[in-house]
Amino acid sequence: MTKKKLRSQEWYGRTGKDGFIYRSWMKNQGLPHHLFEGEKPVIGICNTWSEFTPCNAHFRELAESIKQGIWEAGGFPLEFPVMSLGECSIKPTAMLFRNLASMDVEESIRANPMDGVVLMCGCDKTTPSLVMGAASVDLPTLVVSGGPMLVGRFKGKKIGTSDVWRFAEEYKLGKLSQEEFIEAEAAMSRSRGHCAPMGTASTMAAMVEALGLAMPDNATIPAADSRRKVLAHMAGMRIVEMVKEDMRMSKILTRKAFENSIMVNAALGGSTNFILHLTAIARRIGVELDLTDFDHFSARIPLIANVQPSGEHWVEDLFYAGGLPAVMREIQSKLHTDCITVNGKTLGENIEKAECYDRELIGTLEKPIKPDSGIAVLKGNLCPHGAVLKPSAASPHLLTHTGKAVVFEDIDDYKARIDDPNLEVDENSVLVMKNVGPKGYPGMPEVGNMGLPAKLLQKGIKDMVRISDGRMSGTGYGTVVLHVSPESAIGGPLALVQNGDLIELDVPNRSLNLLISEEEMENRKAAFKPTELPYDRGYVNLFLHRVNQAHEGVDFDFLQGSSGSEVKRDSH
Repeated sequence: MTKKKLRSQEWYGRTGKDGFIYRSWMKNQGLPHHLFEGEKPVIGICNTWSEFTPCNAHFRELAESIKQGIWEAGGFPLEFPVMSLGECSIKPTAMLFRNLASMDVEESIRANPMDGVVLMCGCDKTTPSLVMGAASVDLPTLVVSGGPMLVGRFKGKKIGTSDVWRFAEEYKLGKLSQEEFIEAEAAMSRSRGHCAPMGTASTMAAMVEALGLAMPDNATIPAADSRRKVLAHMAGMRIVEMVKEDMRMSKILTRKAFENSIMVNAALGGSTNFILHLTAIARRIGVELDLTDFDHFSARIPLIANVQPSGEHWVEDLFYAGGLPAVMREIQSKLHTDCITVNGKTLGENIEKAECYDRELIGTLEKPIKPDSGIAVLKGNLCPHGAVLKPSAASPHLLTHTGKAVVFEDIDDYKARIDDPNLEVDENSVLVMKNVGPKGYPGMPEVGNMGLPAKLLQKGIKDMVRISDGRMSGTGYGTVVLHVSPESAIGGPLALVQNGDLIELDVPNRSLNLLISEEEMENRKAAFKPTELPYDRGYVNLFLHRVNQAHEGVDFDFLQGSSGSEVKRDSH
C-alpha cells in the first residue's frame, strides 16, 4: 500500500526557493531539519488561552501536555492562537463574536501546514466557534476541553455560578451585604476552569464528547485534577494516529452522532444555548437538523444527571459519580451505540464498562432525577419559526399559564423600569422583552431570564413566565421562553405585543400564542417600523446583514457547508 503524502508536505516538502522559505523561518525556533522531512504529521494545537478568558487561563500549561503526547506518538506539534471569547468579559456579548472566531479558526487551519488539529476549548463560545471553524475545513480533529472549576464554598455551603442569580436577588433585597457579596465572588471562583454547574461550558464539553469528537471523560474531569493533563496527553497521542487513519470530522459527525448529542443533553439538563451551537455545527458539516429534532429526541429522555441548574449538585461531583460515560450508559438503549468516536472505538465500546458510583448523582431511565428534561420547542402565532424552553429548570405550575403581558421594548427599558414600585405587574403577569435577538441587540445576549420585579421578590415570588428573543445563561433557571423566532427587530410577532395583551403558554401542547385577533395582528404589522441600528462599519455591520435567525443557529448565511482544506493559491 502506498503511503499517503501528508498535507504539510505541500509546504515543507518542496524543493528550491519555496521549500527554503517555508522551512527556513521555522528553523529560527530551534527546529531540526528532520522534522520537516514528511515522516512526522504536523499537528496544530488551536489554543484559546487568554487572561481575558479566565476559564481558559490554564491552557498554556494544558497545551504542554498535548505536545508531550504528540511528540511521544511521533508527531510534530505546532501551537497557534485564535480569538478567545471570555463570556464574563466581552461586551456586548460573546455570542456576537462566535462567528468571527469561527472564521479565524477555519482560515487559520486551512492556511497553515497542518495535517490534523487539537482544539483547546473551555469557555462557552470557544467550543462551538472552534468546532464550527474546524468542521468547515474537515481535517482529522480532536477536542480537549479545559474542565470545570472546583465547587466553591461560602458560609458552609457549596456554591457555583448558578448561585449568582440567587445572590443578586438577596443583594437586591438587602439580605446580603456588599462585603458578603464580594466575599462570595472569591469563594465561588476558587480554582482554574469553567463554571461548576451544567452551564453552557460544561454542556459544550459534554456535546463534543457525545458527538464523538473528544476522549471519554473529557466533559467532567475537573480542570484542577491531574487527570485533565493525562487526558490532554492521551489526546495528543491519539490525534497522530487519527491523521494516519485519515479520520476526518465528517466521518464522525454523522446524523446519528447529532441525535446522540441531543439525547445526552436532555439527560444532563444542559443549556438551551446547545440548540444554537449544535445547529450551526450541523449546517457546517452538512447534516440536516432543525428545531423539531431537538424536541423529538429530547422527549425520549428524562433527567439522569442530578446537576445544577436542573438538579442539585455540580459537574465535579458528577465526575466522581462516574462522569458522562456513566450517564450515557444509563440511556444506551436510546443511543446509536455504533457511532465511531475519535479514539477509534464506537460509543458503545466507550461506555460498556462505565459504572455509577452514586445514585444520588446519576439516576436511571426507570428512576430518573426528573421526568421532564431536554428542550421543549414551542410554536404558535407568537413564534412561527419556534421558541424554546427548558422544562427541567422551569416551575411545573407555570408550564400551562395565561397572563397579561408586561412589555419592555429593550434591555434599557427593562433596567429602567423593572424595580419601579409603580410598575403594573403581579405574579400572574408575563414579562416580555423585545429587541435582544441576533440583530436587535445585536448578538443575542443572555438576558432572557430577566430578574423579577423587586416588589414581587419582597412578596416571596420566585418565578414568573418570561419571554424574549434573547438567550439564557446555561447556569440560569426559571420558566423562561427563549429564542423567539423571527425576532422582534425584523418585525417578528414579538415586536407587536403590547402591555395588557393576553399570552397563553402551553408547554405540554408545545404552543405559545398571543391572544389577539388576526385582524388586530395584521393592523399592528402594518404599523411596525424597524429601529435603525447605529452600526455602519466593521464586523458588527457584517453580522447585522448576514446573520441567520435563532432557529437556523445564528451563523452567517455565507458560512453554511464545508469549504475543505485545499489552499487554491500559493504565496511564493
